[in-house]
Amino acid sequence: MTTERFNLHGRRALVTGSSRGIGRAIALALAKAGADVAIHYTAKPEAADETARQAAAFGIRSSLVLGDLSADGAAKSIYDQATTALGGFDILVLNASVQIPKPWLKITRDDIERQFAVNYRSSLELLQLAVPGMIDRQWGRILSIGSVQEKKPNPEMLVYSSLKNAQSGMVLSLAKQLAPCGVTVNNLAPGVIETDRNRDRLSAPEDNARVLSWIPAGAIGQPEDCAGAALLLCSEAGRYITGQSLFVDGGMSL
Repeated sequence: MTTERFNLHGRRALVTGSSRGIGRAIALALAKAGADVAIHYTAKPEAADETARQAAAFGIRSSLVLGDLSADGAAKSIYDQATTALGGFDILVLNASVQIPKPWLKITRDDIERQFAVNYRSSLELLQLAVPGMIDRQWGRILSIGSVQEKKPNPEMLVYSSLKNAQSGMVLSLAKQLAPCGVTVNNLAPGVIETDRNRDRLSAPEDNARVLSWIPAGAIGQPEDCAGAALLLCSEAGRYITGQSLFVDGGMSL
């Protein structure tokens, strides 16, 4: 397999939640491979600006897309911004998510509805907007970012882990429907990755040691560990892979 099959020149990508963490690493990997990228963010515009600047340094077009995916109409707004900036997009990476950790008996309706809106509803709405164009062009790549919690749920994150499984079910359903149209649909499930979200949780030595004991590889992952797998699944190199969940977790799901 030559590197040409990973070449994304002429392709356009929207990566939700890409101002930092795993989304940022994936957006930069796609940009390095030649794709124009829309960097979506909800807060901290300075981080989004920096990600867009680093992406543009690869000689591609990068743009910023602002939107809170928990709000009504957010998916349409984000889609319109990305389409205006890039003229449409061929790659959709559904990375943005919300975690609200707490014991299951203390979960509130607001907790459920916010996580549902960001982690599932907005993903489906973006797909409904983006997929018709991919079908027309007979080429598309859809990648949802799941979690090792699809197999090893955290008892403090009942809603989050349940929704990640619902997202995987959506991938399986759409993959079969869209395969004849040249559109692949896959899920990438990271394990414990050192991001802003996890950094505080892993700062105490005893917590870090406990988490490491769950991971056969004996190390916390980095956002860049997810980027190579994402590039495979978003490029021509992954054209024959669809309907799959790829765990990038150091063996934690075993």
